[in-house]
Amino acid sequence: MSSDIAPVATGPVGHASGDGGAVRRVRFSGPALGIVCATAALFLVSWIVEPQSVSHSSLLGMLPFAGVLAIVAMGQTLVIQQGGIDLSVPGMMSLTVVLMTRFPDGDDGKVLPALAISLGMLLAAGLLNGLLVSRVGITSIVTTLGMNALLYGAVIQISGGTPRTTTGRLHDFATGTVLGVPVPVIVAVVLCAVVWFIVKRMVVGRRFEAVGARAVGARAAGIEDHRYRMGAYVGAACLYWAAGVLLAGVVSTPSVFQGDSYLLPSVAAVALGGTSLLGGRGSVVASAVAALFLSQLDQLVLTTGVRSAVQNLVQAGVLAIGIAIYSVPWGRVREWLDDRRTPAAATAAGDATK
Repeated sequence: MSSDIAPVATGPVGHASGDGGAVRRVRFSGPALGIVCATAALFLVSWIVEPQSVSHSSLLGMLPFAGVLAIVAMGQTLVIQQGGIDLSVPGMMSLTVVLMTRFPDGDDGKVLPALAISLGMLLAAGLLNGLLVSRVGITSIVTTLGMNALLYGAVIQISGGTPRTTTGRLHDFATGTVLGVPVPVIVAVVLCAVVWFIVKRMVVGRRFEAVGARAVGARAAGIEDHRYRMGAYVGAACLYWAAGVLLAGVVSTPSVFQGDSYLLPSVAAVALGGTSLLGGRGSVVASAVAALFLSQLDQLVLTTGVRSAVQNLVQAGVLAIGIAIYSVPWGRVREWLDDRRTPAAATAAGDATK
């Protein structure tokens, strides 16, 4: 297990130093460096091929949704680091959106109660997911798929299938900017920094990764693995809630199934960010950058004038590429191919000597 961002202690002239007062420099490496370079290259290609996709107005329209996707991808990363996958993302986000629009019904004074109610419901859903996976032993796919169905039932029951307009205060907050940067992006950066610090720099985070990498070994070391697996689903639910609140504010009249479009991109962002789909190694920073990559890729595809259905095909292709790069054991594949070629070469050599 290794962090994608490694602190290096340096002296005044940049040499390694053990001085406690030395300046700490942060560098990117591994999958994080790859997705950062890929994102920079994508923006360059977008500027060359379709300049309109990186215009000021286009970026202001894309970045809020990129921030929302980045937050969702962080939650998905936590679950995947524990060897699972969360298919309840659409239901959790849709329920948050419905509660944030239906309950206030345009009344700014009811926003705070709506925040509390939606957070409570998502925490309960995340806790139930964690209990069923970690304690009962039901697989994450079955658990979260069933939870998604329950959440969608609640969405239909509460909304009646009819969307409502968000409140003015929430809309102003979610669509606002600070020094020209959209608020959802700022929220995503803050949450990313907090989650990264907890996972990579705190003891609880290192144990969290240890459980995800090898639960048996973690138990042998005296680590309570059930607690960390459950925490992954609860933490993910909190992040989905934050993303749903922002989404309810960014879209003036959101659909009651507004969260449908975030399941595949969230998994694709995690895969592109280099998080192991088998658990353990992962990075919320790389997943957040991958969310920006996917958002700009969607922007480029839509700006070219192709049908919106192509967007899903592009996301599926990117997911396949991410899995191929980071999850396929290419070393074993090469060994298998070498083993296949060796007998064939020996046979050919024997035939040639006859």
